[in-house]
Amino acid sequence: MSTDHRPLDHDMIRRVARHVASGGKTEQITAPFTGEPLADLPVSTADDVRAAHAAARAAQAAWATMPLRERIRPFRLLHDAILDRRSEIMDIVQWETGKARSHAFEEVVDVAGCSLHYVREARELLRPKRRRGIFPLATGVIELRHPKGVVTHISPWNYPLSLGVTDAIPALIAGNAIVHKPDTQTALSTLWTIDLLVSLGMPRDIWQVVLGDPAEIGDALLDGADYVSFTGSTRAGREIAVEAARRFVGVSLELGGKNPMIVLDDADLDRAARGTLRAAFSSAGQLCVSAERIYVHTSVLDAFTGKLLQQIDGMKLGAGLDWTVTMGSLTSLRQLETVRAHVDDAVAKGATVLTGGRARPDLGPLFYEPTVLLGVTDEMAVCREETFGPVIAVYPFTSEREAIDSANDTAYGLNASVWTRNITRGRDIASRIKAGSVNINEGYAAAYASYDAPMGGRKTSGMGHRHGAEGMLKYTELQVVASQASWLGFEPLPGMSYERYADTLADVLKVMRRLGVK
Repeated sequence: MSTDHRPLDHDMIRRVARHVASGGKTEQITAPFTGEPLADLPVSTADDVRAAHAAARAAQAAWATMPLRERIRPFRLLHDAILDRRSEIMDIVQWETGKARSHAFEEVVDVAGCSLHYVREARELLRPKRRRGIFPLATGVIELRHPKGVVTHISPWNYPLSLGVTDAIPALIAGNAIVHKPDTQTALSTLWTIDLLVSLGMPRDIWQVVLGDPAEIGDALLDGADYVSFTGSTRAGREIAVEAARRFVGVSLELGGKNPMIVLDDADLDRAARGTLRAAFSSAGQLCVSAERIYVHTSVLDAFTGKLLQQIDGMKLGAGLDWTVTMGSLTSLRQLETVRAHVDDAVAKGATVLTGGRARPDLGPLFYEPTVLLGVTDEMAVCREETFGPVIAVYPFTSEREAIDSANDTAYGLNASVWTRNITRGRDIASRIKAGSVNINEGYAAAYASYDAPMGGRKTSGMGHRHGAEGMLKYTELQVVASQASWLGFEPLPGMSYERYADTLADVLKVMRRLGVK
């Protein structure tokens, strides 16, 4: 279906926009597919942010005391509800980001899967846990998990549904309230989901939304926070970490990446070539875990490159809301300019364009072809800087050691992939790559979508994790409550000298060690 049809419903936009804390000012967002106006959304002032924090804090007190089974209920219902209404939310994601429908569907499935995971795991993660005391039978120790309070959640524009919602849900289930600043360009996805959750029984005030320029509302966002969750650029993440540290507020940061993909001499080249399309060109390469550096063993370089170019030649670029488009557009003029600058710089310094290398204004204002470069060297910006677009550089290697060293030669450490028929060999190489996640025979989805496993970055790619136990427990305060029996304590019994007490305790501790009770 052409983008000339099925525009976003204006009544829906007005309805969900009411969830923004705002004094009345608005900002117009445009559709990446066409460059035409898409919606007028409210923007917030610093006072609006402070009011949102106050409302969230007031609502959080009652939310935290609600039985867990009741807190979980709207998020359990979300799983089927968002799948049932997937067409509606995919339209929103596509219109505000410019991505292909299959990539919008990945976001829907991510929200459904991640929410269901935490619905199922919350009781075990949050329940009081008995820990071994210093003196068996005499010391009772219980570990408790309390919500942080109000979480400031800052999510990016590239995966607005996934990253706007999946980091919020575990925080809410854990008993927190949220003040959320999505990127204004892609805020509709989050607002639509909040509207859906409210209809499923979620109290409205526990998830506050503010929109606006970080320079104007950033200080207020951090001032009211008990914890900060941020996904975005390394530059912005570093600034947030500094400010949060000044306030003694904890943070989790998922930042940039310059992710390597290693194609070994025994790889299934057809599978690797097909897999590169998802690894590198999902959402037009605007994905923090996408591959930008492809290291290929020299013995299979020509064969792999040929198969890759054949796969790319079969891709369909376009602005369709149907399922036939393989890759959509970039989301902003800033990203288009970065992509164009990286490719032009590489070509000017001697790199070869094997395919692509051109903007496609005939398709829409922000389209750029999937691009493969050969002969990229250190002095080129595309070699080390995150492009965040549909551009990959292919590098030959001759030994595993060379490939691993090259993969690790970066300031980033978010994601990587290894392609081989020998899984044991792949795991050995993966263990030596300094990245938070490494996938074997898949670009990113195997690790990212395994919600029971933590996902995060090393080096300048971030700190903390989403998913796994930490994905929920990071939003809690840990408390230990220890009780001591009256018949055995940490002081000598009446009439006993401290020397005798020390000798007795030493003997008891040795016996306990031999019996395995300590």
